Amino acid sequence: MTTTGDAHAIEVTGLGVRFRRNRRGRQSIKSMFASSARRAPKDEFWALRDVSFQVRPGEAIGVIGRNGQGKSTLLKLVAGVLLPDEGVVTVNGGVAPLIEITGGFVGDLTVRENVRLTSGLHGMTRAEVARRYDGIIAFSELEEFQDTPYKHLSNGMKVRLAFSVVSQLDDPILLVDEVLAVGDKAFRAKCYARIDELLAEGRTLFFVSHSEKDLRRFCTRGLYIRDHRLVLDGPITDVVEAYNGDNPV
Repeated sequence: MTTTGDAHAIEVTGLGVRFRRNRRGRQSIKSMFASSARRAPKDEFWALRDVSFQVRPGEAIGVIGRNGQGKSTLLKLVAGVLLPDEGVVTVNGGVAPLIEITGGFVGDLTVRENVRLTSGLHGMTRAEVARRYDGIIAFSELEEFQDTPYKHLSNGMKVRLAFSVVSQLDDPILLVDEVLAVGDKAFRAKCYARIDELLAEGRTLFFVSHSEKDLRRFCTRGLYIRDHRLVLDGPITDVVEAYNGDNPV
């Protein structure tokens, strides 16, 4: 990932990333070394290939596709969590990633300690963390659990904490995977209202979801990933209709 002064918030050109399929059964260290030299190309597959698009600052982009087609991989490439095997990902400005609910959190640390740690990892100064701490805790509704180890929280609580931290970041690009689906209905409504606020401030949204309702609610433009390639980039209504046409209920 590179960062330049280009006018686009995100620019992806000829992007490709490949992974190796897991072999069945367990191998000894000796057999792993012996087989590495003769590993067949079929052991590898392209999770994404030849993907190109641009995102303007302030756009709200929805990414849709069937499971296993590379949507979350694309999000991680934009976040800089993964590096491409082909092509270039250029991101102009910091990213606030809500990709995995456990990312950056330490199980044995308390909620209070994790807020300070993860906020610092995202670039907040100690003064900023101190100033925003009460707001983060209040939004997450975890006032009674501040001294509880993170590992004892439910998945819903972890989602609330992660979103509360990320939504307080000043980074201009918000990356959201479908982790919000884990939260309860009332908290999702709070999250959606917060996303509306961030969009009104001019933030850029890159949103991976299977929810047609959510995609239409937040996004004006969509990317349809099929067979590990970008097959349609256009208005969100057209993209959702194309996806539904390929995947009738």
